[in-house]
Order: sequence, then structure tokens, then C-alpha cells
Amino acid sequence: MSRARILPGTLHGTAAPPPSKSAAHRAILCAGLAQGTSTLTPIGSSADMEATIGCMHALGATPVRDGTALQMTGISVPPAEPVTLDCAESGSTLRFFIPVAAALGVTATFVGHGRLPQRPLGIYLELLPQHGVSCDSAGGLPLTVSGRLQPGLYDLPGDVSSQFITGLLFALPLLSGDSEIRLTTPLQSAAYVEMTVHTLQKFGVQVLCTETGWKVPGNQTYQANNLEIERDWSQAAFLLTAGALSGEVSLTGLDPASAQGDRAIVDLLCRFGADLHWKDGVLTARPGELHGIDIDVGQIPDLAPALAVMGACAPGHTRLLNGARLRLKESDRLAALHRMVCSLGGRAEETADSLILYGSGLRGGTADGYNDHRVVMAAAVAALHAAHPVVITDAEAVRKSWPDFFEVFGSLGGKADVILG
Repeated sequence: MSRARILPGTLHGTAAPPPSKSAAHRAILCAGLAQGTSTLTPIGSSADMEATIGCMHALGATPVRDGTALQMTGISVPPAEPVTLDCAESGSTLRFFIPVAAALGVTATFVGHGRLPQRPLGIYLELLPQHGVSCDSAGGLPLTVSGRLQPGLYDLPGDVSSQFITGLLFALPLLSGDSEIRLTTPLQSAAYVEMTVHTLQKFGVQVLCTETGWKVPGNQTYQANNLEIERDWSQAAFLLTAGALSGEVSLTGLDPASAQGDRAIVDLLCRFGADLHWKDGVLTARPGELHGIDIDVGQIPDLAPALAVMGACAPGHTRLLNGARLRLKESDRLAALHRMVCSLGGRAEETADSLILYGSGLRGGTADGYNDHRVVMAAAVAALHAAHPVVITDAEAVRKSWPDFFEVFGSLGGKADVILG
């Protein structure tokens, strides 16, 4: 088992967060479905990226890496024989590719690791058979889809995961007729769907927003494009939180007008009382007179780990509300964050859909990483502000999204001894 021992301290200096995982997933899908060759840069080397690239290769696209650039030649002829798509631990990869494989008429068996085989797929298992696709599954993975997806009306809830909607938005333009996605409940994580629509437009695919969802014309062709992948706001949140609590951290490469919903971290840290400001395209976070706040994390679930650390250290009460979907991530993140704070000597309470933090500070100790990349990174930031050292288990989980996290952490002055088991 890997672990990291973090000493109390502060972070100072300038760094660049990794390329946006959300933007890169979407660009790789579009490039793989496009006619011709696209160049995407930079593309990180995280486990999630490798899973998406590998699945696209299995479907007939040709990826070639050149440093941080990825050249992707799109599928010319989908495979006629059944394929296995290994999604590793990536929920985005799994939920994006299921309808895409079905739209291509490929018989595909989806497999995964860690907690992925237990993560929800029920929406697809109910919806896809209504549109010509056979789904062979006991409720999770492995899942085999066969047949060809047919155009039509797709009714689905918007409050489980936006990844189901994104998967359909990739697949439906490939069908022989027009389709419509109609939401039966309000949409959560709406910014991720907006990012999908913007990426589709860059590759020549149009979808039309309606009052209840989207209309998707069929018989569309993805067009190759060269894209620069923007930096990741959800990962930047951890370093910005470290700067907001103590020290001074500056980040380069972030887009203040990004479609990523997690750029909300800037306003949220300012609400906590921190000092964040832009200068010449660089965002700097410094402490201020901090206090607890209430936050609805329904639209920004990936910010909850960093916000939990902020709430554990900022004086007063902080409530992270509307967070039931956090229980369906790489770990039960509500429970994992609650236990992390308490195991380090802080005070917190957990409800069915919220986390209450009492801002009493942290003592130190051992924090379980729960094999969850965001829990591990949150614990590393929390360790900086504990009175005594912190040992974090499952430290290698950061490979899922940010393999260089501890190197960047150290470059800013963080004292981390990482031991890989």
C-alpha cells in the first residue's frame, strides 16, 4: 500500500495545474469520431486519459503520442468483431463510450477496476434497449452492448450524472435520423454538459438546446480539429485552497472564462474571506480573514474535497449542501471526507446529503485515502495546516488524474515523503 507523510507547512510559488481532464476526455472522443487527423495538446498521462485513449483505439481510431501532444486519426471503419473496452477506474470513459459503441454498431464488453464496476449504469440499462441495443449486465460491469442505436426520444433524469447526457450527445449525431434528449428532472452539473456542447461545436457537430433538453440532428459528420486543452480548474482548487489558508500560491494557464463549472472555486474562496486576484493571466491565492460559509455543491461536486478542507480550517461553521451524488464517486466521498477531517482531529458531521464542518482546525494523524485521488489531494492540503504530521494511505491514487501532484506540491515547498507500495 502506498502512503505519503506530509509535514505541516505552507506553499509558496508559481505552478501550472494539469490539463483539464474533463476537456481532454471530450476532445479525444470527438477527435476519434472525426474524419481525418486532429492534434490535441497538452494531454496528460493520467490513468483516466490512458483509459479513454485506449478505448478509442480499440474502436478503430489511431492515437499517436508525441510528448504532451496527441495526434488522433479518427475511425474509418468500426471493428466488425467484438471488442473489450477497459475503462480502468474512469466513470467518464465508461459512460461516454457506452452509447458511442452502440451508435457505431460495435459489440463491446466494458470492464473496469476499483469502484467503477459498482457505479450506477441503470439509466443506460433501461434506456438503450428501448432504442435497439441489447445490454447484458448484472447491474454493473462487465457490461456487453450489441446492436445499433436507433434515433428517437430519450427521456432520462438530469440529477444522477451529467455523464449519461454527454455520452448520448456524442452518440446521437452519428445516427440515421434526428433525436431528442428530454430531461425528466432538473439538471445537475450543468456546466459539464455545456462543455460537451462547446466541444462538439469545435468538431463541426451541432445540437439545439430546448426548454427540456436538446434536439440532436442525425447524419452529422465530426470534422478533425487541432485543439489546445485548457488547464483543470478542479485540480487547481487544491493548490488555491492551500494558498487561501496560508502562504501564497500563483497558478498559470487557467481560463477565467472557462466553461468548467469548477472555476467557481475563485468566488467560493473569496466568500470564505481569502484574497484571490488576477494579474497578467496569473491567479494568486492568499489568506484573508477567514470564516465559514454555506455552499450548494450540487453543480460542483468535484470541488467538495477542497472545500471540506477549507471548512475544517476556517473559523466558524461551513456546510456543504446537496451533495448526495458524492456518495457515487471513486469513494463515498461524503463519508470519506467526514472521516478524514475527524481522523485528523477536526470536528464534522455527516448527513444523507451534506457535510457540516466546525472549523476547529486539525491536529494531525493518519488519513485514509480510500483509493480516491481527490480525497488524497484534499488530505495533503489539510496536512499543511495540521499541528502535527499526517500520513495518507493510498497516495498513488493521484495517478488517476494528476500523477505529478506530489512533485508540484514539493516544488511549492510542501514536505511530502511518498512511499509507493
